[in-house]
Amino acid sequence: MIKNESELLKKNIKMVALDLDGTTFNSAGDISERNVAAIEEAAAKGVHVVVSTGRPYTSLPDHIKEVKGIEYAITSNGAHVNILESGESIYNDYLAKSAIKEVAKLKVETGADIEVFIKGQAYVDQSYYDDVRDNGCDYRRAEYVLWSRKPVPDVTGLMLEHDEEIENINFVYKTLDMLEAARPKVNAIENATITSSFKNNLEVGGPNTSKKAALLWLMKELAISSDELMCCGDAPNDIQMAELAGIGVAVANAWGGLKDHADYITESNDDDGVGIAIEKFVLKK
Repeated sequence: MIKNESELLKKNIKMVALDLDGTTFNSAGDISERNVAAIEEAAAKGVHVVVSTGRPYTSLPDHIKEVKGIEYAITSNGAHVNILESGESIYNDYLAKSAIKEVAKLKVETGADIEVFIKGQAYVDQSYYDDVRDNGCDYRRAEYVLWSRKPVPDVTGLMLEHDEEIENINFVYKTLDMLEAARPKVNAIENATITSSFKNNLEVGGPNTSKKAALLWLMKELAISSDELMCCGDAPNDIQMAELAGIGVAVANAWGGLKDHADYITESNDDDGVGIAIEKFVLKK
């Protein structure tokens, strides 16, 4: 529910958590000068700025690491809290082995490709990688997939070999009809959290894994209350952190019900929405 803007302006924000794709990054995967300037000014004033993303650590581009003042990165939908500069993990939460076995079965049963996150790296089958390379991708930027995903001959085998350290698994479907047919089966996986960060995927995390859980851990470490937190996002995997925050912000291009849980709707990711929200509620411009 959208709250009264005058009430939101009274809040003393001490931490800002920012989703990346579709939120802080524009449609080309870049970050605008206005967003960078607002983030850096907030950090210079002592506000803790935290990346909060579904990406694994190795998929964070240099242009976000180079923004001055960002201290932490919540990655793999909350499986890790990393020191942004070094990549050191200071908090982790992994998938249950039983859920991993169910993923292996459902990959075949639902016709999915899977992306498996291990130690900050996303792995995919060589066949999936080659298909994106040769034929492109209709539902997200092919260049991002090719840059950030490491192909292996058998990603299911790799996943089962590393079943004690799986951060996140993405089911990726070529069509939305395939996804909707698979959704009930994926949602039924026990000891797991299921969410989504783009329209053609379903993401499987540990039983207690979420951006919200990772934020709560970090906020406790830094003595930050929920009322002092502002979050910005665009997708279903941002809903819980929007509900947690004193100011939950949805960009104008948000989807999947996030706007229903936001306190404020800013401009789109292509129109400096994050920078505008920081200027308004953190910098009080």
